[in-house]
Amino acid sequence: MASYRINKSVDVQLNLYNLFDKAYVAAINKSGYRYFPGIPRSGRVTVTVNRRLDVALAAGADGVHLGFDAVAPRDARALLGPGAPIGVSAHAPEEVASAAREGATYAFLAPVFAPLSKAATRPALGGEALREAARAGLPVLAQGGVEASNVAALLRAGAAGVAVTGAILLAEDPFAATAALRHALDAFDSRAAGAFSIRMASRIATEVV
Repeated sequence: MASYRINKSVDVQLNLYNLFDKAYVAAINKSGYRYFPGIPRSGRVTVTVNRRLDVALAAGADGVHLGFDAVAPRDARALLGPGAPIGVSAHAPEEVASAAREGATYAFLAPVFAPLSKAATRPALGGEALREAARAGLPVLAQGGVEASNVAALLRAGAAGVAVTGAILLAEDPFAATAALRHALDAFDSRAAGAFSIRMASRIATEVV
């Protein structure tokens, strides 16, 4: 697993779809993340497991990001506790509002623009849908077609931050691309400094691990 750290907190989300059970837990351990029950967590890295609530519980990860076929946020909250970050993937403002009622911590809304990393499978939602989703009272990270050049527009529409794949993985210099995104967030509003999520494609993540 790899992450870029640019003088800010780092949120690492494990996207290892072809690993199961013991192998998935081993990947978390290999990342250097350690959790010992009863001892306060320290450091600046937060680990959430994509889709697999069972693995998040087994590995002692900080939280989980729930896909469309996952358990409800309220059920994940009951198992992980009140302070755990629980994210959801949403394709409509109504889904964000539902996640807010169910106790989610944040939501990804996608695709706001046409994706850069894969062929589009649904129409882009656009800025108005993002504005509506942001009114649900849940921090919304805009996903789909995000680049440094459109970060300010997304934040003006109400996004709490951005979730990025293609702008980084397809760049000739991923570090420079990440830095440009970080700068765009910070230039708009210093409150966005903690709201940047780097989503690693599963193929890349599994090769690194």
